[in-house]
Amino acid sequence: MTDLITIILLGIVEGITEFLPVSSTGHLILAGALLGYDDQRWQLFNIVIQLGAILAVVVLYWRTFWAVMLGLVKLNPVSIRFVRNLLIAFVPAVVIGLLFLKQIEALLLQPVVVAVALILGGVAILVIERVVKAGAVTGIADLPIRTSIGVGLVQCLAMIPGVSRSGATIMGARALGVDRRTAAEFSFFLAIPTMLGATTLELIKHHEELTAANSIGITGIAIGFVVAFIVALLVVRWFVGIVSTHGFAPFAWYRIVAGSAALIWLLVK
Repeated sequence: MTDLITIILLGIVEGITEFLPVSSTGHLILAGALLGYDDQRWQLFNIVIQLGAILAVVVLYWRTFWAVMLGLVKLNPVSIRFVRNLLIAFVPAVVIGLLFLKQIEALLLQPVVVAVALILGGVAILVIERVVKAGAVTGIADLPIRTSIGVGLVQCLAMIPGVSRSGATIMGARALGVDRRTAAEFSFFLAIPTMLGATTLELIKHHEELTAANSIGITGIAIGFVVAFIVALLVVRWFVGIVSTHGFAPFAWYRIVAGSAALIWLLVK
């Protein structure tokens, strides 16, 4: 399979899975195992193209971000609480990520870990959906500080590939009393500083790979970025509508089935 086809396929996978509670990183790792490419060669590509999906959130919610920025200029309390909650939830990932960077990178090369995490995560979503009642908190600015801290801590679980950053943060918020739509949107917005930080760190560490002879290169990354952006634009609005009316159970069952199939395939191949 040519690099261009792989680039497009991975961009599509990233765009579809980044904001769904099914683990985009896990799917990219499993895709690598299925397609048989060198994981280390594509590791930087897989991380950077996530910014394409993140840009889709900025475009779709530009009115929200614009209102928040204007509110900050005017010292509006709602805008200040909005930004405060995102920053508080972002901090734990920075601390844990820097402390355990090598261990996290080692897990990125283990597809079996992804398969198991998909299954366990699916079961966890089903349990939370059954146990947790309708959330009382219906706005990101209305989140108590302790809830933002809790969501930030839960997000750290997503450093295990297959857990899903969006799944962890959404389910964490739901367990802490946040309604489905706000939980999903908080996860979307929290992805922006989280993935910007992760991508910046990877570019600093592996910048020489952008021009290496056997690397994917800047052009390949740019194509994957654009593909992920376009696909994510289509997925995000659909996802919010689905979870607002049907909840997260369909994604939980998908995780269990996909994880089980992947685990069986990895063990017998």
